[in-house]
Amino acid sequence: MTFTATAEAMTPTTIPTTAAPGGGTGEAPALGGLPDVPCPRELSTSDARELTRVFFDRLQSLEEGTREYQYVRNTLIEMNISLVQFAARPFRDRPGGPENEDIVQVGVIGLIKAIDRYDPERNTQLSTLALPYITGEIKRHFRDTTWAVRVPRRLQELRLELAKATEELTAETDRAPTPAELAERLDLTEEEVRQGLVAANGYSSQSLDVPQDSAAGGPQTSTAARSLAETMGDIDPALEAVEDRHALAPLLADLDERSTQILELRFGQEMTQAEIGEEIGLSQMQVSRLLTRTLGSLREELLHS
Repeated sequence: MTFTATAEAMTPTTIPTTAAPGGGTGEAPALGGLPDVPCPRELSTSDARELTRVFFDRLQSLEEGTREYQYVRNTLIEMNISLVQFAARPFRDRPGGPENEDIVQVGVIGLIKAIDRYDPERNTQLSTLALPYITGEIKRHFRDTTWAVRVPRRLQELRLELAKATEELTAETDRAPTPAELAERLDLTEEEVRQGLVAANGYSSQSLDVPQDSAAGGPQTSTAARSLAETMGDIDPALEAVEDRHALAPLLADLDERSTQILELRFGQEMTQAEIGEEIGLSQMQVSRLLTRTLGSLREELLHS
């Protein structure tokens, strides 16, 4: 469908109708003279601009909430969807870019807000008001939904500033900037810069099952790379004995020399009772009794300490 350059030459609409007496239909009087726009989204930019002015002029004379008002407002939204597509282009490299229907829907919210606040008497284009609204809604969507870990808004915005400053300083010095240099460039303290760098790590996350070479962006090798989970440390079972050993130390210090020697040979050098008996000149039975008595005494003291 093609429109002439001026609104006056456009064909009056016959689509919006209201119930007529006797059950028939007729053209809504409040919409008389408006052009017929069967496919608002398919309009060219110039036609959409001309029709937007015409529909806004009529919208000012309609009562909010009426059927006619909703028709004109909805048509304005449909005619200017291209502004949403245009505003979404800079976000194409982000996860869930403009090809994602969610981003379009978020941008439409910004477009609706702009249409509801637009004043034709200011003699400005709708795009001048709409683009900041649309971009703001899209940025808010990314801020609220794309972070893997939720951080304060102040740190989310600082991440962008740090990224820009890092890029500029890297280009100037041909090396990665230090926190002190970033702080000087952004007029912040080094502590604030460190907080922002730490918070930036929460923007995205990776699975523990991703091979290390893939996660680090390194070259792929023929052998299967280990996942990050396979390189992470496990709980050291010896840690459970730390507290027991700490409590046992003063009790061992109070033992007599023979009992201490038997414990050392049995648990330190892992000798058998017979070998211990030969070492200290006792029978295996005597060693067994001494060992049992010593361990029982230590156990009882530990339980009551």
